[in-house]
Amino acid sequence: MFLPVAMALPHLNLLTRMSLSRKYGRTYHYPFSPGTTSDDRINATYWDDVSRLREIVHTEKLDGENNCLSRHGVFARSHATPTESSWSKAIRARWELLKHDLGDIEIFGENLYAIHSIRYDKLENHFFVFAVRYLDTWLSWDEVKFYATAFDFPTVPELSRGVPPETEELHRKTVLSLVHEPSILGSRDILTGEPCTCEGIVTRSADAYAVDAFAQSVFKYVRKGHVKTDAHWTRSWRRAPLLWE
Repeated sequence: MFLPVAMALPHLNLLTRMSLSRKYGRTYHYPFSPGTTSDDRINATYWDDVSRLREIVHTEKLDGENNCLSRHGVFARSHATPTESSWSKAIRARWELLKHDLGDIEIFGENLYAIHSIRYDKLENHFFVFAVRYLDTWLSWDEVKFYATAFDFPTVPELSRGVPPETEELHRKTVLSLVHEPSILGSRDILTGEPCTCEGIVTRSADAYAVDAFAQSVFKYVRKGHVKTDAHWTRSWRRAPLLWE
């Protein structure tokens, strides 16, 4: 079932090695993203970066926890030690079944096992892959989908894909049209129970790019006032039901 890394990615330098503690980079917001906080970063010159890309992919930003699956364990935001949270128990059990096949591949996904600020009505899985890192390279979107399929995971919803628009105005209109739609997975506000828009979108290069080029290759938009949880969230968290439950 599993295609070894050395066979699947012969174009990458096998001598390069990642640090165990290297976590997922902080994604820069679009300047017109209203869901920024005081410690968020904004890419004010995003159009210079986007317009240089050969092809871009818009994916839905799901409301969960960023988890990384590597041969060393399952990591949350910190990569100093593997996570032991109660809501990661299911993905940690899944990791036990595939850890020996990962090699230098690191799979990053959105863990929706616990409900955060959005409740999803159409969940068929709890873990959705959005990126794969191999040594010092973030793999292309097609390679991400390949490895997600190889390990029997879905990817985050792909909303659109193509060459960048000719102008910044057209690009911005595309982003704004996408973020005002409900989630592909059926989104509801946890406080009101009413249907709501998706959390936001993530735009990335469809091609592979170096880890050091992350800030120029990935961008996000988050809706205003998205976070509805408080400091006591971890004490009273609830499991997200799947579609058939």
